[in-house]
Amino acid sequence: QLQASGGGLVQAGGSLRLSCAGSGSIFDTNVMGWYRRFPGKQREPVALITRGGTTNYADSVKGRFTISRDNSKNTVDLQMNNLKPEDTAVYYCYAKATWGKGTQVTVSS
Repeated sequence: QLQASGGGLVQAGGSLRLSCAGSGSIFDTNVMGWYRRFPGKQREPVALITRGGTTNYADSVKGRFTISRDNSKNTVDLQMNNLKPEDTAVYYCYAKATWGKGTQVTVSS
């Protein structure tokens, strides 16, 4: 299982850090990531990271979000800075065909 935490309500320009923890077998995978879903839309990738640390970001979050991974602690985090109202969504962590429970991020203008 994956357990996500760290969502909440923040003003535009603020920061939040999402954390995701899981069992060792789930983290024994190359690519992990964070996705988000806007109301009425499909989940979309926000940031991905490989076991070796290669990252990939959605254009809309480049320069503002940073994904990190600690293989020894079985965690993958998403640092979100300079948040915008359009970042408001439910965020999910993902690894090895497993989705964590979503965490709501709400950015007020």
